[in-house]
Amino acid sequence: MGFTRKRTGPQGNRYQALYDDARGVRQTAGTFTTRKEADRAWQRAETRIAEGKAGDPRRARQTFRTYVEERWFPNHRIEASTRQDYAYALAAHVMPYFGDMKLRDITSETVREWITHLKKQGASAYSIKYCKTAILNAIFTTAVNDGILVYHPSRGVKTDPVPEKPRQIITAEQFARIYEALPTPDAKLLVETDIESGLRWGELTELRVKDLDFATGILTVSRAVVQLVPKYHPEGRRFLVNDYPKGKRYRRLKLSPQIVAKLKAHTEARNLAPDDLFFSRRPQPPKLELVDPESLTFEAFNGRTYTHGTITAYNLGKCKCDHCRAAYAAYRAKRRAQGRDNPRNPRVDDDDPHIPASWFRNHCWHPAREAADLGWSPRIHDLRHAHASWLLAGGADLQVVKERLGHRKISTTERYLHTLPSADETALEALNKIRAPQNSPEAAPDLGAQLEEAQAKIAQLQAVLADQLVARHTDERPNLRSV
Repeated sequence: MGFTRKRTGPQGNRYQALYDDARGVRQTAGTFTTRKEADRAWQRAETRIAEGKAGDPRRARQTFRTYVEERWFPNHRIEASTRQDYAYALAAHVMPYFGDMKLRDITSETVREWITHLKKQGASAYSIKYCKTAILNAIFTTAVNDGILVYHPSRGVKTDPVPEKPRQIITAEQFARIYEALPTPDAKLLVETDIESGLRWGELTELRVKDLDFATGILTVSRAVVQLVPKYHPEGRRFLVNDYPKGKRYRRLKLSPQIVAKLKAHTEARNLAPDDLFFSRRPQPPKLELVDPESLTFEAFNGRTYTHGTITAYNLGKCKCDHCRAAYAAYRAKRRAQGRDNPRNPRVDDDDPHIPASWFRNHCWHPAREAADLGWSPRIHDLRHAHASWLLAGGADLQVVKERLGHRKISTTERYLHTLPSADETALEALNKIRAPQNSPEAAPDLGAQLEEAQAKIAQLQAVLADQLVARHTDERPNLRSV
């Protein structure tokens, strides 16, 4: 049962509202100048407790930074990769503005001013929408649910629209050009498996031999790997395997016989076990064996000639052979011995077999893309888009494509309809079929001939009508002989 306590001080009589929270701990609802106000305060507090909405107004005095870093972020249930993205967005766009503000001082007007501030800083409309919709809304929703805030400051605050740009889809001819330019057979098999299955990168690089039934060609997608900064990994590593794909639903899809045969040959050639990855991390580069390193030169990407085993070859020529690495290591060791360098902690080599996405992009995909000279720069993820577009353009059922891609909503799959350059050809053919007689010069009508033909038809119709009138008049005349 709450009550009001009278307190006398230099400012006169004050009345403190007290109540017991859900745990039986004595709390204060504030201090007021009249007993009536204090009674109402502890009564409201007890009402909130009875409704399950108990809250302490004093908690709204903490700063935004304290609440987010000490309470919200450590206890917010999200994927590790999402937590990493949130951390970067908070540090870049949210904390510099809201960090030192008290929660109770943040209003809808403050949020709108923050959006204007980000626009002036050059933040994209997508970044602003992501920070507001995904992060800020989640923070304030939790604060309201926990009784820290009375109302939601960012709810109803609008951001600039982010237009959905049309997708440019890789055609079969463009894919063939990239495929032929890939450097190794393993890279070609990985890319071909991607275009044949439509898997995401994390699903593709976590694909294991046991996931594919070679007899039926059925592939089960049950896991995905994400690449993280070590401080966001539970074990301080680089790769984290989730026991479910995106969407948290297993899915099964059938691969074509030719790609199944290639994957089977790949498995047998490398003697892979059922738990082994189909595509493991890059092999170590072969060691460069030089009889006389000082006399062997090479031409670097900048057009200049350098000698293996020198500092300039490592720094300027970007050569990372064993001889150039050894020369650079000896140079750095000499400087450290002289006390001239403070090196960072040595990087721990991660023996995880998964393929880093950045390495594959830089060493396989980007060089092949440049060699193909397509006129635009498709991403590896665009192979998934191409898979969906090719299936739909070929007449595949929309629901089947949705299940293969693992989409939750069929509206997501519908975005791939009519994305290929040839998708509107049927519409153009229908349009030309209607307009061709009018647009074709050969089919242009002769107005004079048409007029003569129309006049002849009119004269013929007039003659027929005249004959009918004469015949009718003859039938209606009385028979004089009978009279």
